[in-house]
Amino acid sequence: MQLNQNETQAVRVRHADLLNFASTSLRQAGAADDIADGMAKSLVYGDLFGFRTHGLRRLPYNIKQIQQGKARGDGAVNIVQDRLATAHWDANGLSGLYVVPLAVEQAVQKAKQCGTATLVVKRCDHVASLAAYLHLATSQGMVISMMASTPAQASVAPFGAKSRVFSPNPFGFAVPYRQQSIMFDLSFSVTAAGKVRQAYDRHEKLPWPAIVSHSGEVTNDPREYIDHGGALLPLGGADLGFKGYGLCLMSELLTMGLSGYGREQGGADGEFNSVYIQVTDPLAFTSEQTFQNVVADLARRCQDATPVDSKQPPRLPGDRAWHDYHEQMQHGVLLDELTWPRLVHVAKKLGVELPLFAAV
Repeated sequence: MQLNQNETQAVRVRHADLLNFASTSLRQAGAADDIADGMAKSLVYGDLFGFRTHGLRRLPYNIKQIQQGKARGDGAVNIVQDRLATAHWDANGLSGLYVVPLAVEQAVQKAKQCGTATLVVKRCDHVASLAAYLHLATSQGMVISMMASTPAQASVAPFGAKSRVFSPNPFGFAVPYRQQSIMFDLSFSVTAAGKVRQAYDRHEKLPWPAIVSHSGEVTNDPREYIDHGGALLPLGGADLGFKGYGLCLMSELLTMGLSGYGREQGGADGEFNSVYIQVTDPLAFTSEQTFQNVVADLARRCQDATPVDSKQPPRLPGDRAWHDYHEQMQHGVLLDELTWPRLVHVAKKLGVELPLFAAV
C-alpha cells in the first residue's frame, strides 16, 4: 500500500482520541467492548510512558491475533486456584493487555487484606510493556513487581552459549513516590527483541553489542538476530552475562514454574505468556510516613550523588517515563514514523476513521 507523506511521518494525537481509535479498531476486529477498551488502554499507556516499541505499534498484531482466532475477543479467565493471598488464573487465550490489569487489581485487593499477594496468570496473549500496569498498584499506595515469559519463544542464549533458550523476559518494579512512582521496566537480556527489530527497521546498528551470532561472534548488528539466527545476550553481555543468565532462570521458574505452563506445555502456543505479579502493602510492615521518608531519603541520595558529567546528573528510574506521560497528556501522544503508518493501515483495512493528528 502506498502512503502519502502525511501518513509516513511522526504525528501527535490527543490521548482520548487515540484511546477511542484503538478501542474502535479492536471492536471492529471482533473484541467485546470491555476487552477492546482494556486492550486499547494498555497499548496507549505503553506510549504514554515512552515504551514505543510495545505501545500502539503493536495494535496491528493484536488485531490480527483476534481476527485469526489466535487470541480470544470475548470470555473470562478461569480461576485455577484462589487463596487469601494468592491466585492462579488461566487466561485461556485472552489478551494480556486486558487480563493483566485485572490481575494487578485483584492482587492489590488481596494485598490490602493480607499485606502481600502473589498472582500468576498463564496462557494470556500479548502482554506488551509491563510499565503500562505498574501505576495501577502504586496509585493505591502499593509496591509492585512483575515478570513475564513466553514459553513458545526462544531469543536469549544462556551465558557461554550461542543458541536461543529464553524469551527476553521483562521485569517491572514500582514504588509510590510523591504522587507518582519510582519505576522501571527492563529486560533480562541486554536489550529487548523489540529494540532489535526497531534498529533493523531503521537500518541502524544497536548502540552496544547485544547479540551473539550463529558463529559465536558478539555484535551490534541486528541482522545477525533477525536474518541469521543469532541470539540475544543475557543482561551483562559477553563478560558479565552470568548475572542476566541467573535472572532469566529466576524469571522463567517463577512465571512458568508456578503457573505450570512452561516450554513443554506451551511451546506451540505463539505469543501466549506466563505472568508473575507480586503486590505488597507497606502499611503491613511500617507506617506510611516512615516508609515514604525512607523512599524520599534514598531518592535524594541518588539525585545528589556527584555526577560523572554535570550536564547529565543522576535521574531516578521512571523520571523520564513520567515526564513523557505528563508531556504527552498535555500536548498529544507522539507516534513516530514507524508507528503512525501502521495505524493508517489499520484504519484503511478496518474502515475506521483516523483520529485528528498534528504532524511533528
